[in-house]
Amino acid sequence: MTRILADLPDEDIKWLDQLAYEQGKSRAAILREAVAAYRPQGTLDWLDAGFGAWKDRDDIGDAVEWQRRERAANTRPWDVDYPEVRAEFPDLFDEQDDREHALHIAWLAENGMQPGDGNIRPGSHEAKRTKK
Repeated sequence: MTRILADLPDEDIKWLDQLAYEQGKSRAAILREAVAAYRPQGTLDWLDAGFGAWKDRDDIGDAVEWQRRERAANTRPWDVDYPEVRAEFPDLFDEQDDREHALHIAWLAENGMQPGDGNIRPGSHEAKRTKK
């Protein structure tokens, strides 16, 4: 076993000594246990560790459908796929979303663009480009 020299604040040493006294162990034994507890016991391959983590979940139904719905909930009225997503998940959207979508389409038309022509913000120097 290798010895090390470590600097710790005085209050940490007092706490460590009190803990060692209460547990009937040496300061070194407490430190060894702390390092062992801090050190990962297995691989840090997070993909392997998380794979299948939800396989036994029964509160979400079909996991793929749940995930599709969660992603659909993040669709915004200015997203290119808004009409398709809204048709598939109508309960996720309301009249305000439809108004915002219509305003977005109108703005694109005013500026000679169509959905999917790029991420042009109103007021930018490219916003008034003409369609070729």
